Amino acid sequence: MARISGVDLPKNKRGVISLTYIYGIGPTTAKEILAKCGVDQNTKVNEWTDQNIKDLTSMIQNDYTVEGELRSEVQMNIKRLMDIASYRGLRHRRGLPVRGQRTQTNARTRKGKKKTVANKKKATK
Repeated sequence: MARISGVDLPKNKRGVISLTYIYGIGPTTAKEILAKCGVDQNTKVNEWTDQNIKDLTSMIQNDYTVEGELRSEVQMNIKRLMDIASYRGLRHRRGLPVRGQRTQTNARTRKGKKKTVANKKKATK
């Protein structure tokens, strides 16, 4: 079982795929990391040697911002936007889409479950 940056990598998957389980590492970065360490992309994690795991761990810790550090950095960036009251910060604060998506329809992921508003009743004579 390979454990890198506090994440247990699945051992029956290829190296490229398993590295993407680490927050902050996508497919392109995973390929780049494996190429720098000289590990074949197609070898499965359970075939990696202890030296390969050591090299990958040190490379990721030294050269990349991942997991908890990256999550806190992202949260600090969002908090900064909210503190300076920029448009994006206000959208974050209100829980609405930040990047210009329409909200009259859709946007249910950000807005949450529908809140139905009843019609006004007509006055009877």
